[in-house]
Amino acid sequence: MAALPFRRPASRAPLALWPPGLAVVAATLVPAWYLLRRSTERGWAPWEEVLREAAWPLLARSLQLALVVAVACVLVALPAAWLTTRTDLPFRRAWSVLMAAPLAIPSYVMGMTVVEFLGPKGMLQGWLEPLGVERLPEIYGLWGAAFTLTAVSFPYVYLVLRGALGTASVAEEEASRSLGVPPWPTFFRIVLPGLAPAIAAGLLLVVLYVLSDFGGVSTLNYNTFTRDIFLEYQSSFDRTRAAVLACVLVGVAAVILAAEMAVRRRAGGRASRRTAPPRPVPLGRWRWPAIGFLALVVLASLALPLGVLGYWLVRGLQVGANFPDIGEAARHSLAMGLAAAVLTVALALPLAILAARYGGAGASLLEQVAYLTHALPGLVVALSLVFFGIRYAQAFYQTTWMLLFAYLVLFVPNALSALRANLLRLPPRLEEAGTSLGRRPLVVLATVTIPLARPGMGAAAALVFLTVLKELPATLLLSPPGFETLPGLTWGRTSDALYAGAALPALVLVGLALIPLVVLAWRGDPATLES
Repeated sequence: MAALPFRRPASRAPLALWPPGLAVVAATLVPAWYLLRRSTERGWAPWEEVLREAAWPLLARSLQLALVVAVACVLVALPAAWLTTRTDLPFRRAWSVLMAAPLAIPSYVMGMTVVEFLGPKGMLQGWLEPLGVERLPEIYGLWGAAFTLTAVSFPYVYLVLRGALGTASVAEEEASRSLGVPPWPTFFRIVLPGLAPAIAAGLLLVVLYVLSDFGGVSTLNYNTFTRDIFLEYQSSFDRTRAAVLACVLVGVAAVILAAEMAVRRRAGGRASRRTAPPRPVPLGRWRWPAIGFLALVVLASLALPLGVLGYWLVRGLQVGANFPDIGEAARHSLAMGLAAAVLTVALALPLAILAARYGGAGASLLEQVAYLTHALPGLVVALSLVFFGIRYAQAFYQTTWMLLFAYLVLFVPNALSALRANLLRLPPRLEEAGTSLGRRPLVVLATVTIPLARPGMGAAAALVFLTVLKELPATLLLSPPGFETLPGLTWGRTSDALYAGAALPALVLVGLALIPLVVLAWRGDPATLES
């Protein structure tokens, strides 16, 4: 994981940091308050009914999918991370960018292109029909959903492993190789055991992502908690059942999140910084198989969705399809992404400074409460804000302010992770020097700490911008009437089977999301992307 953090400054935190920190935490508690109130407004009878009839089958299906995706992500991400950090692989930086790029593909876009290409009567079947293949195996269900989610979520594990490999001590590894031990035994005996905490942390991130996904499982017709909650919300005037299901999901996700945070704390405590980069392992005759493996991953996770979208676009142009006007939708998505990035980073920065530079029981508690929203799917946050807006904030309901508030609640953990990681890597000596010269803590904060945090602020803003662009459930439920966005336009056209019309907004969406991702990945600092 990351290098050992520096000691925090000994001075007390400026009082000005506490009000925005408390405000952020209060905002993140709105969904939890809604779920508790909604799920218990008719007593415990709905809980008994849901637990008896629906919760356990949904839990089994959801965890089954999460397990399959987690194993597949490790099988893809582990060799990819090692190849791009520790070997003489040609064009390593380019491969590093390509391995991170699938994070820009929304799961619903990946799902609809998987169905189109690998479906029983999809594009691949059409290519194979001259060979006598009349129908491919069914793609819907567990295995189709697992393939889709693996393709878009393996970069989470990959980036965590790159961070671990980039900061881990290589003394034992170099000693093993100097004694003539071949690379593969060295990897399995020394490197792999040291990566166990990072693998565990990456897996927990993937499991949490799978449990909260809506677009991919809906497209592949695999029923999980999130999909069932959405169907309950759409088909019933009594949404208590949906709230109970959401409570169960949040409880499961919160347990997973707690395990993730524990693993990260233990791994961070044992991490060490290497003093020099290791000698690249020569691949020799394995160079071409390694390139072939990475090319296959890029083909399945990046070329497949982009190729299908490009095919739909070209076919639509050829037949004169009715393409939507994406100019306004693109402007809306960009405006909301930029606004959410600025607002979220500005409000998360005081809490990150409290936690990373000053610490204490109060700051630690606020930080952990803020991270709990990482366990909330966008659908649950949207449902809570629909209820909150109708009951208590009608002036803001169905306005862009309510949508912006949803993005803040959802993505504060993303910004907090990037900001905190950057601050922990900064030595405190400049702040200590300012304090020793008699400057007040608030002056030191404004003239030293915040300028030092600017690289982390840029990375956090890029991460929030990327995730806002891809977010679907909250955008669908909270967008004002007539407020088109790229995710809403893509999902609407896909739901109506207007694939040519969905291709253009989907391609624009992916292109915009790729910009900050490529910039961060090319800079070569994977730690900024781990959140």
